[in-house]
Amino acid sequence: MNLRDLKYLVALAEHKHFGRAAASCFVSQPTLSTQIRKLEEELGVPLVERAPRKVMLTPAGQDAAARARVIVAEVEQMKEAARRSRDPEAGTVRLGIFPTLGPYLLPHVIPRIRDRFPELELLLVEEKSDVLLDRLREGKLDAALLALPVVDDQLHAEFLFEEPFLLAVSGQHPLATREHLDVQELATQKLLLLEDGHCLRDQALEVCRLFGANEKSEFRATSLETLRQMVAADVGITLLPSLSVQPPVPRSTNIRLIDFVGEGRPSRRIAMIWRRSSAMHGFLAELAEQFKRLPQKLFTLDEQARLASLTSAATPGPVLNG
Repeated sequence: MNLRDLKYLVALAEHKHFGRAAASCFVSQPTLSTQIRKLEEELGVPLVERAPRKVMLTPAGQDAAARARVIVAEVEQMKEAARRSRDPEAGTVRLGIFPTLGPYLLPHVIPRIRDRFPELELLLVEEKSDVLLDRLREGKLDAALLALPVVDDQLHAEFLFEEPFLLAVSGQHPLATREHLDVQELATQKLLLLEDGHCLRDQALEVCRLFGANEKSEFRATSLETLRQMVAADVGITLLPSLSVQPPVPRSTNIRLIDFVGEGRPSRRIAMIWRRSSAMHGFLAELAEQFKRLPQKLFTLDEQARLASLTSAATPGPVLNG
């Protein structure tokens, strides 16, 4: 048994196909198949159920693949620790981020990271939060930006910032004349939300639960930008994270942004998460500092933004036919 064979088993567990697993390992299919058979002989149990069109792992194979994944990840951590001891601020970091945060946060922080760590190669992976957590635990990511809480004793959470939510309504909505809104006033409203799997949906549902609002269940958006367009078309109202309305994001026609006041102002808390066992702990803490130093104005609806939303809301929105 060697590390190469364990990598082959992990690839087969991921792809459920000998050809695709072999391609991902840059070997021929017969080579990978032969090594898997040798691994089965050494362990004395079948690891794979071989069917004509698909591959399934046996219970022993699933257990072996899970253990192999840990071993492979630890070896990579060993290599990374040795490399970073030579040059702590160079190399590659695989950072995960979820879709309702990435496009709006990264333009503000990437230039800072490049200035601070000019030799760093930052590989960004955008996925839903549950996928990012799985990849982080499996060692496929070095860290991920996620909304708290994240409950896992094996993971370290470094708090970065709190991002308030704003209420987005069309220029024709009865609330469009309001400058501020007490969150308790949401009790009579129905909100447009994202589809299942988005953490922003879970956060908005929590606001609904706390303050008596409901979901407008006839429609669920696949992205934050779709939500924005539905609000502009006067289909409904929604909650938008404050970063999603800051430049360089263009102002949306016929959308009025309303800030919340009073106790219980809705927001989400963002943290950088990484494995407690990571050899990159010290460096990731330094990287997290670049996110903590973002200017506070990014998390507020200033007067200029408020006036801009008033102006855009005064313009009639698009008419949807059909």
